[in-house]
Amino acid sequence: MDPSDSTDEALAQRLQAGDEESLSLLMQRFEPKLMRYGRRFLEGQREDVLRQAVQDIFISAYQNIESFDPRQRFSPWIYRIAHNAFVDILRRRTKQPLYGIDFDQLISHPIHEDSFAAEKEQEEIRVLVEKGLGELAPAQREIIVLYYFEELSYKEIADVLHVPVSTVGVRLARARTTLKRTLPNSSELPL
Repeated sequence: MDPSDSTDEALAQRLQAGDEESLSLLMQRFEPKLMRYGRRFLEGQREDVLRQAVQDIFISAYQNIESFDPRQRFSPWIYRIAHNAFVDILRRRTKQPLYGIDFDQLISHPIHEDSFAAEKEQEEIRVLVEKGLGELAPAQREIIVLYYFEELSYKEIADVLHVPVSTVGVRLARARTTLKRTLPNSSELPL
């Protein structure tokens, strides 16, 4: 069986068993995704800092691969590592805590995941959202990036951020509200 045809989870399981070629394949698959995530989440960060952060993410993933449960999806696990690394960069950049008391977690709301009727509509939304990312606070920008650009589900985002699924819905709703206020033609935006 060709390892490049394997699932991410199977590659991670092989890496747990000592197959270091699997790490190389996972890096090939996830480096572009993590770079894209980092560019959007850390808007304005130097490229060399971002590249180093992504390399550190893979080192951390390798060092902690035994904690990965192959019955789960690999992408939320590595995005969680990336989230932690990027938050650390933001903390160093701002010299202040990024997250204080999280009131979103104190309020529970029922969640209904959005589904868009057509791929074309999704792409139009992505283009509009991309324009408004710079206006969002880092926590709001991150949730928008994970949902619209990395296409993670509410559950996967909750796993990445270590928050309840209902908190994902609250944060996404707040980020959408902010986007609608800052974007031109926002009344046409089906967020």
